[in-house]
Amino acid sequence: MSETEQPQIYLITPPEFELSTFPDRLAGVLDSRAIACVRLALASQDEDRIARAADACRTVCYDRDVALVIETHLRMVERLGLDGVHLTGVRGLRDARKALGEDAIVGAFCGASRHDGMAAGETGADYVAFGPVAETGLGDGTVAPQDLFAWWSEMIEVPVVAEGGLTPEVVAALAPVTDFFGIREIWPAEDPAAALAALMVAAG
Repeated sequence: MSETEQPQIYLITPPEFELSTFPDRLAGVLDSRAIACVRLALASQDEDRIARAADACRTVCYDRDVALVIETHLRMVERLGLDGVHLTGVRGLRDARKALGEDAIVGAFCGASRHDGMAAGETGADYVAFGPVAETGLGDGTVAPQDLFAWWSEMIEVPVVAEGGLTPEVVAALAPVTDFFGIREIWPAEDPAAALAALMVAAG
């Protein structure tokens, strides 16, 4: 990434949200500044619930020409008219690309593993996400360090996403060495658009 470019914003939905209110909250954020992509990342495995959430988010995103991908649920992408899928790890990437075609977005979350990230890029991932980038109290405590992003941005052409544990301080530190910030931290705020602006002001 050029040092003069600010990383783009990749919004990640909460793991659970109210269909009656979240689309308006999402619209407010999308209307507040340029957003590259939205990831539907529901914790639910209820396909009806996921489909209704996808329908609501798709309308908001597509009215604003913003791509919408879904986490994990590859076989729902085409049925729901989405732009692609976000997978965890390298497994399934090749099948996802074959199933969805070259025009779809296929991304991979690779934790803090440089090896998995490189494998994902070689398998055809459109982007690789590393994280969390700061301690979150979740998982096993592993954090994707800044030097991983610095190395990646210098050596690898595949775009990289920093996500998990984002704070203004972390954003400021990673802004020169990441292409995207995967942002989910803003949703608990009363005004998510204002929370996003406060978070991203540190990016320069």
